[in-house]
Amino acid sequence: MQFEFASAARIIFGDGSAKELPKLALGYGSRALLVTDSFQPDSVTSLISALRSADAQLTHFPVSGEPTVEVIDQAKAVALSAGCDLVISIGGGSVIDTGKASAALIPNDGETLDYLEVIGAGRKLAAAPLPFIALPTTAGTGAEVTKNAVLGSKKHRVKVSLRDDRMLADIALVDPQLTHSVPAAVTASTGMDALTQALEPFVSHLANPLTDGLCAEGLRRAGRSLRKVYAEPDNAAARNDMALTSLLGGLALANAKLGAVHGFAGVLGGMYDAPHGAVCAALLPPVMAANISALNAREPENPALKRYDYAAQFLLFDRAASAQDAMDWISETSRIFDIPGLRAYGLREDDFDEIVAKSSVSSSMKGNPIALTADELTAILRAAL
Repeated sequence: MQFEFASAARIIFGDGSAKELPKLALGYGSRALLVTDSFQPDSVTSLISALRSADAQLTHFPVSGEPTVEVIDQAKAVALSAGCDLVISIGGGSVIDTGKASAALIPNDGETLDYLEVIGAGRKLAAAPLPFIALPTTAGTGAEVTKNAVLGSKKHRVKVSLRDDRMLADIALVDPQLTHSVPAAVTASTGMDALTQALEPFVSHLANPLTDGLCAEGLRRAGRSLRKVYAEPDNAAARNDMALTSLLGGLALANAKLGAVHGFAGVLGGMYDAPHGAVCAALLPPVMAANISALNAREPENPALKRYDYAAQFLLFDRAASAQDAMDWISETSRIFDIPGLRAYGLREDDFDEIVAKSSVSSSMKGNPIALTADELTAILRAAL
C-alpha cells in the first residue's frame, strides 16, 4: 500500500477561533488582499475591524457569485497595484477559491487562463503563491484545505480548476460560529455538498486509510446534524458537526479525489445558474445507483460496492443499512430542504450530449470508482431532472 496525504500547513478549529486572525495574519504580512462576500454579516464586519485595529493594511476585494477567470484577473491587478504580500479570504467556497487563486497568480506572470486545465494553456506556477489564510463562513466545500480553485469561464461555459500543491492554505481557520448567520437555503445547499464530499472520496478508487477515517467521521456527523442544522439554525452542536464535516470532506477530496457527482457539477455550474450544493443533491442518488449497477455488471469484486453499504451504515447509524437506504435518506433530505430537480435550473435534454462530453474529461470524474459509459452518464442526467 502506498499513498500520500497533503493539507494546509496549519488547521485551527473551534468556536471563537476567528479571534486569532489579526495576530496570525501579521505573522505573514502587513498588506493583505482581503476577499469577502459582497454582503458581510456582523461577525465578518467585526473581524475586518479587528484586522484594521491591529494595523493591518487591507485592500478589500468583495465578490459576488462564483469566481470567474475575469474576477481573478481583476483581483490580481488590484493586489499588484496595492503591493499586497498576503491574501485573506473570509466567506464561502467562492470567496475562498477567489483568494486561493489570487494568492497563486499574483507572483506569477500572465493571465489566469494561461494556468487553467482543459480550457487554458495549463502552465505550471513558476513562483510560489503568496501566504494565504482561509476562514470559511459556510459549511460545504472544504475549500480551506484543498489545493485547487474552481473557476468559471463564461466563454467556455464550464468550470475548471487552477491546481498546484503549493496552493494549500498556510492557515485554515475554521470557526463554526461564523456559519450561524447563513440563510436556510444556503445551509441546505452547502450541507448537501459537504455530505457529497464525505461520500465520494470514500468510494473513490484512490481512497486510502487516512481518507477513509476522515470520510467515516464526516458521514456520521452529517447523518446526525445535516437535517438538524436546517431545522435549528442556532444549534451550536449541529453547526460544529457540519463545519467539521465540510473540513473533513475537504481533507479527503484533496487526497482521494471525488467522483461523477462533482464531475457533472463543475460542468453544470458553468452552464447554468444553479447552487453547487443543490446540483450535488439532485445528482447524488442517481450517481450512486448508476455506479452500483455498473460495478455489479462489470466489476463485482470492486471494494466500492461494499463501501457504499458501509457509508450508509455510518450515515444512518444502522449496521444493517444498505446503499439503497442511504439513497432514500438523501432523496428525502432533499425533499425536506425543498431542493428541486435540475430542470428547475434550465437543464434540457438537448444539452445532454455537451454535458456528458465535458464531464467525461473533468478532473473529478477521474476519482469515480468505475468508468461510466456515455449512456450511463446520460441516464444519470435524465434521472436528476
